[in-house]
Amino acid sequence: MADQINVNEEDLKEFRATEEEKKYDINEDTINEYTEEYSEEGLWEKIKKHASKIGLELVYKALQLFYVAQSPHCPKKVKMGIYGALGYLIAPIDFIPDIMPGIGYTDDAAAIALALVLAQAYINDEIRQKAKAKIADIFGEKYARKIK
Repeated sequence: MADQINVNEEDLKEFRATEEEKKYDINEDTINEYTEEYSEEGLWEKIKKHASKIGLELVYKALQLFYVAQSPHCPKKVKMGIYGALGYLIAPIDFIPDIMPGIGYTDDAAAIALALVLAQAYINDEIRQKAKAKIADIFGEKYARKIK
């Protein structure tokens, strides 16, 4: 009977993303609030100025989200979640102020992690390679090799 059901891969990805949204209770208001903060210029500025504080792994994950959002295969709802998380990273005021030593970016990391859950079906080797190449541009090749 299962072989009689016609579900294309795109519909399946959309369903999975919707189920993840329900699981983590993401609502449009929350996403829209930080989506407005997002800009590509703001992202690059934040990364360049604060990369050492943000950390290599979090920057790498944010870059994966940035590149997957550029993909034509990424659904609009997933892109909204990505832009919300990246907007949260960029936002000058958030739940835990970024200037707090040691914990300033933990809330940003949580937002990025949640967006990664939403986007995981769309992050492929090409996306990872683009993010890794950008890490090499920002931090140097030595640090890019540390990325798993």
